[in-house]
Amino acid sequence: MRRIYFLVPDISTTKRIVDELLLSRIGEKHIHVVAKRGTELEDLPEASLLQKTDFIPAVERGLAVGGTAGALAGLVAVVLPPASTVIAGGIVLGSALAGAGVGAWAGSLIGVSAASSRIKQFEQAIEAGQLLVLADVPKARVEEIEARIKNHLPTVEIEGTEPKQPAFP
Repeated sequence: MRRIYFLVPDISTTKRIVDELLLSRIGEKHIHVVAKRGTELEDLPEASLLQKTDFIPAVERGLAVGGTAGALAGLVAVVLPPASTVIAGGIVLGSALAGAGVGAWAGSLIGVSAASSRIKQFEQAIEAGQLLVLADVPKARVEEIEARIKNHLPTVEIEGTEPKQPAFP
């Protein structure tokens, strides 16, 4: 899946984009609208906390850093004399899992309080009254969807796509 960003001037155009996406068989759960605080979105699908914040990337980073730190702590514990008699693999595995859990928890706390770095670049336009439509579409259909939107709504600015990359490449 890839996320396409559309910067839209008003609610009526946003409704037309959402309709085009729905006609293109993009489910409503894959369409998100970001607007200035206090803007009435009527029946448009509003972006949730997961789309508006850096929650997911922060949890992924927390898992990686916490798991690594936990594994290193487990290796240090194995080297120390009292723990060296205990099964070494269990200590390393247990500390890596504990570190990953703590890292994910800490990352989620940080990520939920930080605005999405991708949406931040549209902050001025959103505050000026424009709307941002996020559409998660299959990778193979990105060009087709962009062309369809541009065909029917030439005034809409397509702000590019965001690749969905695995957390640990």
